Amino acid sequence: MLNIVLVEPQIPPNTGTIGRLCVNLGATLHLIKPLGFDIDDKAVKRAGLDYWSQLDLVVWERFADFLAVHPIDAHTHLATTKTDRLYWDADFQVGDYLLFGSETRGLDEHVLLEHPDRCLTIPMAAGGRSLNLGVSVGLVAYEALRQNYKGFEKITIPNKEAQ
Repeated sequence: MLNIVLVEPQIPPNTGTIGRLCVNLGATLHLIKPLGFDIDDKAVKRAGLDYWSQLDLVVWERFADFLAVHPIDAHTHLATTKTDRLYWDADFQVGDYLLFGSETRGLDEHVLLEHPDRCLTIPMAAGGRSLNLGVSVGLVAYEALRQNYKGFEKITIPNKEAQ
């Protein structure tokens, strides 16, 4: 349904949580190196619980490699605190790419400046700097789902207790 792209994520539990979110959305998770952790890190898997093995995961060596295959276009949305365009004003389509930068640096400012029409933000109260990466991805991804819910196929994950 969607493509969630984490550029140089730093914190394993955030990535695990986002992986779990992707499984439940039917989304592909793209991780762009360098990562601040090993993908096999226990913290990633703990946050992703038993969903991690079901994750549609693509790992890229460099951001340039990702952009060579998926250039920024009308189906790309860049999450940043450096814009006034609210995420719910974006027009999301099935298959879009939602890009989020690392927890400490965000997306490269040059990329944001080159594509101001693709930037979106989550509103926060005065004094707020940013939200947790997992929360941010969840808000934007579920708005994309809301806009495209008709025809969304719910993914059924077997309930272990029922077996």
